[in-house]
Amino acid sequence: MAKESSQAARAADAADAVDAAGVHRVVVIVDANSNPFELGCATEVFGLRRPEIGRDLYDFKLCSPAPSTLMRDGFFTLTGVADLEAADAADTLIVPNRPDIEVPRRPAVLDAVRRAHARGARLVGFCSGAFTLAEAGVLDGRRATAHWQWADSFRARFPSVQLEADVLFVDDGDILTAAGSAAALDLGLHIVRRDHGAEVANSVSRRLVFAAHRDGGQKQFVERPMPDLPDESLTPVLAWAQARLDSPLAVSGLAARAAVSPATLHRRFQAQLGTTPLAWLTGERLALACRLIERGESRFEVVARRSGLGTAANLRRLMLRETGITPSAYKRRFGPEAH
Repeated sequence: MAKESSQAARAADAADAVDAAGVHRVVVIVDANSNPFELGCATEVFGLRRPEIGRDLYDFKLCSPAPSTLMRDGFFTLTGVADLEAADAADTLIVPNRPDIEVPRRPAVLDAVRRAHARGARLVGFCSGAFTLAEAGVLDGRRATAHWQWADSFRARFPSVQLEADVLFVDDGDILTAAGSAAALDLGLHIVRRDHGAEVANSVSRRLVFAAHRDGGQKQFVERPMPDLPDESLTPVLAWAQARLDSPLAVSGLAARAAVSPATLHRRFQAQLGTTPLAWLTGERLALACRLIERGESRFEVVARRSGLGTAANLRRLMLRETGITPSAYKRRFGPEAH
Protein backbone atom coordinates (compact mmCIF):
# COMPACT_ATOMS: atom_id res chain seq x y z
CA MET A 1 0.00 0.00 0.00
CA ALA A 2 0.97 3.64 -0.12
CA LYS A 3 3.97 4.67 1.96
CA GLU A 4 4.59 8.05 3.52
CA SER A 5 6.68 9.65 0.78
CA SER A 6 6.98 12.76 -1.33
CA GLN A 7 5.15 10.93 -4.12
CA ALA A 8 2.28 10.00 -1.80
CA ALA A 9 2.08 13.56 -0.51
CA ARG A 10 1.90 14.95 -4.04
CA ALA A 11 -0.80 12.46 -4.94
CA ALA A 12 -2.83 13.38 -1.84
CA ASP A 13 -2.49 17.08 -2.60
CA ALA A 14 -3.66 16.47 -6.16
CA ALA A 15 -6.69 14.52 -4.95
CA ASP A 16 -7.64 17.34 -2.58
CA ALA A 17 -7.34 19.86 -5.40
CA VAL A 18 -9.59 17.83 -7.66
CA ASP A 19 -12.14 17.35 -4.87
CA ALA A 20 -12.34 21.11 -4.46
CA ALA A 21 -12.70 21.74 -8.20
CA GLY A 22 -15.04 18.93 -9.27
CA VAL A 23 -15.27 15.23 -10.07
CA HIS A 24 -11.96 13.45 -10.60
CA ARG A 25 -11.32 12.79 -14.31
CA VAL A 26 -10.15 9.26 -15.18
CA VAL A 27 -9.05 8.68 -18.78
CA VAL A 28 -8.02 5.33 -20.27
CA ILE A 29 -5.83 5.23 -23.36
CA VAL A 30 -6.70 2.30 -25.62
CA ASP A 31 -4.20 1.35 -28.31
CA ALA A 32 -3.85 -1.37 -30.92
CA ASN A 33 -3.92 -4.89 -29.42
CA SER A 34 -4.98 -3.66 -25.95
CA ASN A 35 -6.41 -6.29 -23.58
CA PRO A 36 -10.23 -6.18 -23.23
CA PHE A 37 -10.20 -7.56 -19.69
CA GLU A 38 -8.21 -4.74 -18.09
CA LEU A 39 -10.25 -2.24 -20.09
CA GLY A 40 -13.37 -3.83 -18.62
CA CYS A 41 -11.90 -3.63 -15.10
CA ALA A 42 -11.24 0.09 -15.50
CA THR A 43 -14.76 0.64 -16.84
CA GLU A 44 -16.38 -1.35 -14.02
CA VAL A 45 -14.49 0.42 -11.23
CA PHE A 46 -14.29 3.99 -12.54
CA GLY A 47 -16.90 4.28 -15.30
CA LEU A 48 -20.20 3.07 -13.88
CA ARG A 49 -22.68 5.34 -12.12
CA ARG A 50 -23.15 4.57 -8.41
CA PRO A 51 -26.75 5.41 -7.46
CA GLU A 52 -26.34 3.38 -4.26
CA ILE A 53 -23.67 5.86 -3.14
CA GLY A 54 -25.65 8.92 -4.15
CA ARG A 55 -22.93 10.76 -6.07
CA ASP A 56 -20.62 10.33 -9.01
CA LEU A 57 -17.14 9.18 -8.04
CA TYR A 58 -15.36 9.81 -11.33
CA ASP A 59 -15.73 11.40 -14.74
CA PHE A 60 -14.65 8.50 -16.98
CA LYS A 61 -13.55 8.56 -20.61
CA LEU A 62 -11.86 6.31 -23.14
CA CYS A 63 -9.50 7.72 -25.74
CA SER A 64 -7.36 6.34 -28.53
CA PRO A 65 -4.68 7.63 -30.91
CA ALA A 66 -6.70 6.25 -33.85
CA PRO A 67 -10.38 6.49 -34.87
CA SER A 68 -10.58 2.68 -35.03
CA THR A 69 -8.67 0.41 -32.63
CA LEU A 70 -8.35 -3.34 -33.19
CA MET A 71 -8.31 -4.98 -29.77
CA ARG A 72 -6.21 -7.98 -28.71
CA ASP A 73 -6.05 -10.81 -31.25
CA GLY A 74 -8.68 -9.06 -33.36
CA PHE A 75 -11.49 -9.92 -30.94
CA PHE A 76 -13.33 -6.70 -31.83
CA THR A 77 -12.76 -3.17 -33.07
CA LEU A 78 -13.29 -0.19 -30.77
CA THR A 79 -14.67 2.99 -32.31
CA GLY A 80 -16.51 6.09 -31.16
CA VAL A 81 -14.12 7.07 -28.34
CA ALA A 82 -12.36 10.38 -27.78
CA ASP A 83 -9.08 11.19 -29.49
CA LEU A 84 -5.77 11.24 -27.65
CA GLU A 85 -6.13 14.90 -26.66
CA ALA A 86 -8.53 13.74 -23.93
CA ALA A 87 -5.51 12.39 -22.04
CA ASP A 88 -4.33 15.97 -21.48
CA ALA A 89 -7.33 16.64 -19.23
CA ALA A 90 -6.95 13.51 -17.07
CA ASP A 91 -6.41 13.68 -13.33
CA THR A 92 -5.73 9.92 -13.48
CA LEU A 93 -4.42 8.44 -16.72
CA ILE A 94 -4.59 4.67 -17.24
CA VAL A 95 -2.07 3.69 -19.91
CA PRO A 96 -2.40 0.99 -22.59
CA ASN A 97 -1.49 -2.60 -21.78
CA ARG A 98 -0.77 -5.11 -24.54
CA PRO A 99 0.57 -8.66 -24.76
CA ASP A 100 3.06 -7.69 -27.49
CA ILE A 101 5.54 -6.31 -24.98
CA GLU A 102 8.47 -6.17 -27.41
CA VAL A 103 6.64 -3.90 -29.88
CA PRO A 104 7.37 -0.21 -29.17
CA ARG A 105 4.44 1.95 -28.14
CA ARG A 106 3.32 4.76 -30.40
CA PRO A 107 5.36 7.93 -29.88
CA ALA A 108 2.12 9.91 -29.55
CA VAL A 109 0.98 7.67 -26.66
CA LEU A 110 4.33 7.93 -24.89
CA ASP A 111 4.28 11.71 -25.29
CA ALA A 112 0.78 11.84 -23.76
CA VAL A 113 2.06 9.83 -20.77
CA ARG A 114 5.05 12.14 -20.33
CA ARG A 115 2.86 15.26 -20.49
CA ALA A 116 0.47 13.83 -17.91
CA HIS A 117 3.33 12.99 -15.57
CA ALA A 118 4.93 16.43 -16.01
CA ARG A 119 1.72 18.22 -14.99
CA GLY A 120 1.21 16.00 -11.92
CA ALA A 121 -1.48 13.59 -13.08
CA ARG A 122 -1.69 10.17 -11.45
CA LEU A 123 -0.55 7.35 -13.76
CA VAL A 124 -1.84 3.78 -13.62
CA GLY A 125 -0.59 0.71 -15.47
CA PHE A 126 -2.42 -2.62 -15.46
CA CYS A 127 -0.38 -5.73 -16.31
CA SER A 128 1.88 -4.90 -19.28
CA GLY A 129 0.96 -1.24 -18.85
CA ALA A 130 4.13 -1.08 -16.76
CA PHE A 131 6.05 -1.46 -20.04
CA THR A 132 4.26 1.62 -21.41
CA LEU A 133 5.17 3.65 -18.34
CA ALA A 134 8.77 2.45 -18.40
CA GLU A 135 9.12 3.12 -22.11
CA ALA A 136 7.88 6.66 -21.49
CA GLY A 137 10.70 7.07 -18.96
CA VAL A 138 8.50 7.94 -15.99
CA LEU A 139 9.40 4.82 -13.99
CA ASP A 140 13.15 5.41 -13.78
CA GLY A 141 14.20 4.95 -10.15
CA ARG A 142 10.62 4.13 -9.14
CA ARG A 143 8.88 1.02 -7.77
CA ALA A 144 6.57 -0.97 -10.03
CA THR A 145 5.20 -4.42 -10.75
CA ALA A 146 4.14 -6.35 -13.83
CA HIS A 147 2.85 -9.84 -14.61
CA TRP A 148 5.24 -12.46 -13.26
CA GLN A 149 5.76 -14.14 -16.66
CA TRP A 150 7.29 -10.91 -18.05
CA ALA A 151 9.50 -10.07 -15.07
CA ASP A 152 12.78 -11.16 -16.67
CA SER A 153 12.03 -9.30 -19.88
CA PHE A 154 11.07 -6.16 -17.98
CA ARG A 155 14.25 -6.18 -15.87
CA ALA A 156 16.40 -6.68 -18.94
CA ARG A 157 14.84 -3.75 -20.79
CA PHE A 158 14.38 -1.38 -17.88
CA PRO A 159 17.11 -2.02 -15.28
CA SER A 160 16.62 1.40 -13.63
CA VAL A 161 13.08 0.46 -12.48
CA GLN A 162 12.70 -1.23 -9.08
CA LEU A 163 10.52 -4.14 -10.20
CA GLU A 164 8.63 -6.04 -7.47
CA ALA A 165 7.61 -9.13 -9.39
CA ASP A 166 5.80 -11.14 -6.70
CA VAL A 167 3.10 -8.70 -5.55
CA LEU A 168 -0.43 -7.85 -6.70
CA PHE A 169 0.16 -4.14 -7.12
CA VAL A 170 2.51 -1.32 -6.19
CA ASP A 171 1.37 2.12 -5.04
CA ASP A 172 4.30 4.49 -5.47
CA GLY A 173 2.28 7.63 -4.84
CA ASP A 174 1.52 9.21 -8.20
CA ILE A 175 2.36 6.08 -10.22
CA LEU A 176 0.55 2.80 -9.55
CA THR A 177 0.96 -0.55 -11.30
CA ALA A 178 -0.89 -3.87 -11.08
CA ALA A 179 0.39 -7.32 -11.91
CA GLY A 180 -2.42 -8.05 -14.37
CA SER A 181 -5.84 -9.58 -14.88
CA ALA A 182 -7.71 -9.75 -11.55
CA ALA A 183 -5.02 -7.62 -9.86
CA ALA A 184 -6.35 -4.73 -11.94
CA LEU A 185 -9.53 -4.94 -9.86
CA ASP A 186 -7.49 -5.02 -6.65
CA LEU A 187 -5.61 -1.89 -7.67
CA GLY A 188 -8.79 -0.19 -8.89
CA LEU A 189 -10.49 -0.74 -5.53
CA HIS A 190 -7.33 0.42 -3.76
CA ILE A 191 -7.51 3.68 -5.73
CA VAL A 192 -11.19 4.11 -4.86
CA ARG A 193 -10.33 3.51 -1.21
CA ARG A 194 -7.52 6.07 -1.38
CA ASP A 195 -9.76 8.64 -3.07
CA HIS A 196 -13.08 8.08 -1.31
CA GLY A 197 -12.47 5.98 1.81
CA ALA A 198 -13.14 2.43 2.95
CA GLU A 199 -16.95 2.63 3.03
CA VAL A 200 -17.22 3.69 -0.61
CA ALA A 201 -14.63 1.10 -1.69
CA ASN A 202 -16.60 -1.59 0.14
CA SER A 203 -19.77 -0.48 -1.65
CA VAL A 204 -18.05 -0.71 -5.03
CA SER A 205 -16.61 -4.14 -4.19
CA ARG A 206 -20.07 -5.41 -3.18
CA ARG A 207 -21.42 -4.25 -6.55
CA LEU A 208 -18.57 -6.16 -8.22
CA VAL A 209 -19.08 -9.21 -5.94
CA PHE A 210 -15.32 -9.04 -5.38
CA ALA A 211 -13.08 -9.07 -2.31
CA ALA A 212 -13.10 -5.61 -0.76
CA HIS A 213 -9.43 -5.56 0.09
CA ARG A 214 -6.42 -7.59 -0.89
CA ASP A 215 -3.22 -5.86 0.11
CA GLY A 216 -0.86 -4.98 -2.71
CA GLY A 217 1.96 -6.93 -1.05
CA GLN A 218 0.15 -10.25 -1.43
CA LYS A 219 1.52 -12.75 -3.91
CA GLN A 220 0.45 -12.68 -7.55
CA PHE A 221 -0.50 -16.35 -7.37
CA VAL A 222 -1.05 -18.61 -4.38
CA GLU A 223 -1.16 -22.35 -3.90
CA ARG A 224 -4.54 -24.05 -3.54
CA PRO A 225 -5.31 -27.37 -1.83
CA MET A 226 -6.14 -30.22 -4.20
CA PRO A 227 -9.86 -31.08 -4.29
CA ASP A 228 -9.35 -34.50 -2.67
CA LEU A 229 -7.72 -33.03 0.46
CA PRO A 230 -9.73 -32.39 3.64
CA ASP A 231 -11.40 -28.97 3.85
CA GLU A 232 -8.77 -26.53 5.11
CA SER A 233 -10.60 -23.33 4.25
CA LEU A 234 -9.74 -20.33 6.39
CA THR A 235 -13.23 -18.85 5.99
CA PRO A 236 -14.58 -19.91 9.42
CA VAL A 237 -11.62 -18.58 11.39
CA LEU A 238 -11.53 -15.37 9.34
CA ALA A 239 -15.20 -14.71 10.01
CA TRP A 240 -14.71 -15.48 13.70
CA ALA A 241 -11.81 -13.04 13.95
CA GLN A 242 -13.60 -10.29 11.99
CA ALA A 243 -16.40 -10.35 14.56
CA ARG A 244 -13.86 -9.90 17.40
CA LEU A 245 -11.38 -7.35 16.11
CA ASP A 246 -11.70 -5.30 19.29
CA SER A 247 -10.53 -8.28 21.34
CA PRO A 248 -6.85 -9.03 22.09
CA LEU A 249 -6.50 -11.54 19.26
CA ALA A 250 -3.14 -13.07 18.48
CA VAL A 251 -1.86 -15.58 15.95
CA SER A 252 -1.86 -18.25 18.64
CA GLY A 253 -5.54 -17.56 19.30
CA LEU A 254 -6.41 -17.84 15.61
CA ALA A 255 -4.51 -21.11 15.44
CA ALA A 256 -6.33 -22.47 18.47
CA ARG A 257 -9.68 -21.51 16.92
CA ALA A 258 -8.70 -23.33 13.72
CA ALA A 259 -7.47 -26.30 15.79
CA VAL A 260 -4.03 -26.23 14.20
CA SER A 261 -0.56 -25.19 15.26
CA PRO A 262 0.60 -21.59 14.60
CA ALA A 263 3.05 -22.94 12.02
CA THR A 264 0.27 -24.76 10.16
CA LEU A 265 -1.95 -21.68 10.29
CA HIS A 266 0.89 -19.61 8.88
CA ARG A 267 1.33 -22.06 5.98
CA ARG A 268 -2.40 -22.00 5.22
CA PHE A 269 -2.49 -18.18 5.19
CA GLN A 270 0.43 -18.10 2.80
CA ALA A 271 -1.11 -20.75 0.56
CA GLN A 272 -4.68 -19.42 0.51
CA LEU A 273 -4.24 -15.66 0.97
CA GLY A 274 -0.61 -15.01 0.10
CA THR A 275 0.00 -13.18 3.38
CA THR A 276 0.68 -13.85 7.07
CA PRO A 277 -1.91 -14.12 9.85
CA LEU A 278 -0.53 -11.04 11.62
CA ALA A 279 -0.51 -8.94 8.44
CA TRP A 280 -4.09 -9.99 7.67
CA LEU A 281 -5.25 -9.19 11.20
CA THR A 282 -3.57 -5.76 11.16
CA GLY A 283 -5.11 -4.98 7.77
CA GLU A 284 -8.60 -5.92 8.96
CA ARG A 285 -8.23 -3.78 12.07
CA LEU A 286 -7.00 -0.81 10.09
CA ALA A 287 -9.91 -1.15 7.64
CA LEU A 288 -12.32 -1.17 10.60
CA ALA A 289 -10.63 1.92 12.04
CA CYS A 290 -11.09 3.73 8.72
CA ARG A 291 -14.77 2.82 8.62
CA LEU A 292 -15.28 4.07 12.19
CA ILE A 293 -13.70 7.42 11.30
CA GLU A 294 -15.83 7.68 8.17
CA ARG A 295 -18.96 7.03 10.24
CA GLY A 296 -18.16 9.97 12.50
CA GLU A 297 -16.10 8.67 15.42
CA SER A 298 -13.64 11.51 16.05
CA ARG A 299 -12.10 10.22 19.29
CA PHE A 300 -9.05 8.40 18.00
CA GLU A 301 -8.45 6.58 21.28
CA VAL A 302 -11.95 5.10 20.87
CA VAL A 303 -11.25 4.23 17.24
CA ALA A 304 -8.02 2.49 18.23
CA ARG A 305 -9.69 0.56 21.04
CA ARG A 306 -12.75 -0.54 19.04
CA SER A 307 -10.62 -1.67 16.11
CA GLY A 308 -8.16 -3.58 18.28
CA LEU A 309 -5.22 -1.29 17.48
CA GLY A 310 -4.72 -0.38 21.13
CA THR A 311 -3.72 3.27 21.30
CA ALA A 312 -4.13 6.42 19.25
CA ALA A 313 -0.36 6.47 18.75
CA ASN A 314 -0.42 2.99 17.23
CA LEU A 315 -3.40 3.97 15.06
CA ARG A 316 -1.49 6.99 13.78
CA ARG A 317 1.65 4.94 13.08
CA LEU A 318 -0.22 2.27 11.12
CA MET A 319 -2.34 4.74 9.15
CA LEU A 320 0.73 6.70 8.16
CA ARG A 321 2.46 3.49 7.10
CA GLU A 322 -0.43 2.03 5.17
CA THR A 323 -2.31 5.07 3.77
CA GLY A 324 0.31 7.81 3.84
CA ILE A 325 -1.90 10.17 5.90
CA THR A 326 -2.71 10.69 9.59
CA PRO A 327 -6.07 9.85 11.22
CA SER A 328 -6.86 13.58 11.40
CA ALA A 329 -6.19 14.01 7.69
CA TYR A 330 -8.25 10.89 6.95
CA LYS A 331 -11.14 12.35 8.96
CA ARG A 332 -10.97 15.64 7.05
CA ARG A 333 -11.00 13.82 3.72
CA PHE A 334 -13.45 10.99 4.38
CA GLY A 335 -15.40 11.88 7.54
CA PRO A 336 -19.14 12.81 7.44
CA GLU A 337 -18.35 16.52 7.20
CA ALA A 338 -16.37 15.94 3.98
CA HIS A 339 -19.47 15.07 1.95
